[in-house]
Parts: sequence; structure tokens; C-alpha cells
Amino acid sequence: MIQDIGPSKFDIAFKNFKPQETDFILHFNKNGEILVKTEGGRILFPTAKNSPATKQIIYLFSVDEKRYFLDITQDEISLAGFCYQGLRQLRGNCVNADLLVAFTAYHLWRWYMDNRFCGRCAAELSFSETERALVCKKCGNIVYPRINPAVIVAVTKGDSLLVTRYRNGYNHNALVAGFTEIGETLEQTVAREVMEETGIKVKNIRYYKSQPWGIAQDILVGFFCEAEGDDEISLDENELKFAQWLKRDEIELQPDSISLTNEMMKLFKEGKNP
Repeated sequence: MIQDIGPSKFDIAFKNFKPQETDFILHFNKNGEILVKTEGGRILFPTAKNSPATKQIIYLFSVDEKRYFLDITQDEISLAGFCYQGLRQLRGNCVNADLLVAFTAYHLWRWYMDNRFCGRCAAELSFSETERALVCKKCGNIVYPRINPAVIVAVTKGDSLLVTRYRNGYNHNALVAGFTEIGETLEQTVAREVMEETGIKVKNIRYYKSQPWGIAQDILVGFFCEAEGDDEISLDENELKFAQWLKRDEIELQPDSISLTNEMMKLFKEGKNP
């Protein structure tokens, strides 16, 4: 999956660093596209040495000894050999560590862009110098990064898996998925989302694994469960364009291996589901 970058180590801890010439500066435009160069299956990011000076640069994280900073300005810049690309363009063509950098940087960039002013008093927010937070100097409000919890659900029925395709966006096989509502447990989210999207009642809900998914500001939480009673599908056509029970040998996996969804489908396909 995207976070499986070992033996490299990803360190998200906040530090009040200033960029050095060899550090990487990540630039996004107003459309959320990132300035990169792709070469030999790797994503190359601009360094502080070849990036133009900007007014707002903030430290993001590190991968091993490589440090990454974010240009907050959104001003498009031109660098020889580099171009702005959407994250979906980069998916599947590059190594996981590079994609984790791009996805997580986008997650933080989106949060910074969506929280420029205080939601309590409308004053401009400032960067905290001690933690990953935005601070209102007028009223004292503190804003922390937003993380949306969402479930990925592998619903099984004997030797079959409930496989779906989204109505919009990603166009490959997937599983039932949805966001947790206020006041819900994750297990309640699983049961509700499966019922809403496919009309299937489930039992024996069990946790599998979680995954950061910065492109949607999510933390994805994977569950396996079993269909209970009637297995006839009632498709929510607003959310899905396809849902069907597929045997193990009928399941077509996604074209890349970075997602929790694909790992769960692969696990079932190979008869290894928990």
C-alpha cells in the first residue's frame, strides 16, 4: 500500500525548521496540481536551491534524511523540466515513497488553504511555532489538521465478494466505502454504508487494517464482514454504477497496489481473507 515504504521511515512530527538548499519545496497551484518531474518511475520535486524565493514556506515532514517544505502561496512557477500534474496522473506510475510524499503534502496543503481565516471571529490565522496547528491571535482559537474517517468494506458470502464501481471518479473495481457520521462507531458505519449502497445486511464485522489517504484528507479503515439473510443487491445509483457478487477467480484487481481496497480484494481472491 502507499504507506509501505520500508526500510525508509516517514516522520510527520512537527518541527520549526527553515529550508536549506538541498531540502525539497512542494508547490501546488490553485487546482491542487503539484509541480514535479517524473523520471524512471520516480517523482522528482524541486529543491530550495532551484525554487524561487516565496513569502510563505512551512516544514511538512521528512522521509529518512530528506526534508519537505510547502510553498503556501499557490503562485504558479516555471522550472525547466518540471510541470504541474494532478495526483491521479501520478498514481500507478511511481514508487510508493514518492506518492506518499505527494498525497500527504496535498492533504496538508488543502487544510492550510481551507483555513486561512478563523471560523470563530474571521481574523486571519497564523502558523503555530510549536505544533501542527493554526492559531487565531485575536480570539485564541486553535485549528488542527482535518482527518476524515472512512470505512472500506469487504462483504463476503461464502466464496463470493461484493465488488463495486463508483458512479464518478475512480473507474476500477472497488469495495463499499463511506464516511463515518457524527455519533457513529466505525462498525455502525460499515453496516449503514453497505445497507445504503447495496441493500445488504451484514454480520460478523471485523477490523482488518487502516491507511492514510491524503488525496481525500482521509484515514481509511478496512473491515471484513459477511452478508446476512437476503443477498439480493439493491443498488444506490447515486453512489455506484456497478455492484455484483463475484467469485474469487472473477475478481479483477486494480492496476496498482497502493490502495487498501486493492489489498483487501487481493486477499480474498487468494483465499487469505481473515
